[in-house]
Amino acid sequence: MEPQTIPIATSTEFEAPVLEVIQKRRSLRAFAEKPVEAEKIKSLFEAARWAPSSVNEQPWRYLYATRNQPERWNRIFETLNEGNKVWVKHAPLLIVSFAKKDFSRNSRPNASAIYDLGAANAFLSLQATALGLTVHQMGGFDKEKARAVLGIPGTFEMGVIMAIGYPGNPHELPDPLKQRELAPRIRNVQAEFVRNDSF
Repeated sequence: MEPQTIPIATSTEFEAPVLEVIQKRRSLRAFAEKPVEAEKIKSLFEAARWAPSSVNEQPWRYLYATRNQPERWNRIFETLNEGNKVWVKHAPLLIVSFAKKDFSRNSRPNASAIYDLGAANAFLSLQATALGLTVHQMGGFDKEKARAVLGIPGTFEMGVIMAIGYPGNPHELPDPLKQRELAPRIRNVQAEFVRNDSF
């Protein structure tokens, strides 16, 4: 007898007030041709810089390339899964994120490194939204190929690759990507993941 699947309650509505930048953040796939200005790129990394981390280790590292740096941009692009290449080919900015596995002060393993990288990426994404940009984070890439072509040592753990740019026209995307782009965001309701008691 197969186990029954318990339906998960979801909603497209906010259950409580949140910051406007959180309300507006979306992982879009349609990008405008407009390049991301250098000062805005610096602003993204400045936001990541101020993310919290275990004992202030700040283990995050980033490599980036813009479309006007075709050789560097293509090195990142060629590590992506084919399904992502379909829409990422229009992204004006690609960022590779990774984290130092060990603490700098004592070379012991940092169990929080990838968590801290996630926090820095979240700060970066919210800053991007505030600047009118969209960020789409991807785990769909060949991590070992990225490590090799970008020269990332084994002492670092791979995170995600981010495609960043100004929102474009979703109607230019192929189906079914267009439908996903135009669909409302759906999230599990709080009751699915929040408890005020034991698990």
